[in-house]
Amino acid sequence: MFAALAMMSMTVSAQKFAHVNLNELVQLMPEMDDARLKIDAASREAGDAYQEMVNEFNTKYQAYQQKVSTWSQATRETKEKELTDIQQRIQEFQQTVQAELQQQQQTLMAPIYKKAQDTVEQLGREGGYVYVFDVNAALYIDPAQSTDITAAARKILGISDDRTLEALQRELQAQAAMAE
Repeated sequence: MFAALAMMSMTVSAQKFAHVNLNELVQLMPEMDDARLKIDAASREAGDAYQEMVNEFNTKYQAYQQKVSTWSQATRETKEKELTDIQQRIQEFQQTVQAELQQQQQTLMAPIYKKAQDTVEQLGREGGYVYVFDVNAALYIDPAQSTDITAAARKILGISDDRTLEALQRELQAQAAMAE
């Protein structure tokens, strides 16, 4: 029995484990920059269209308020229906655009996540690891018993050593400030 326990202990200790920061890889991949640009452009375009619709409503509502007392019952009802129709179009537009933007984001992100996942799997196989844990999902990882393969994955994915999540955050904040 002691021999069996010793063998099991040796088998478990001979297994290799690794960990990776998948979020870091995905956020810093060059493909992600392109996806962000496309998503931002689509969001701006949708925002512009939304603003045009709101401006149309506001203009017509102001005209309604100024002239309502001079209109006949039929004219007033027609103008009120027109305003209601514009409000409904705005609401439908918001819902449709939100769904379209989410779908576009998923479509753009799927190949990026797949490429990162494939790279991690490749490194796992090549390194002979039994498991590769994502540091963002694991409750605890003992770095003495697990190899961090994030740097190797970054190299394969073409992420430069000087590119960090902090630098990316500063870059995105600067872009947002310039857009305003």
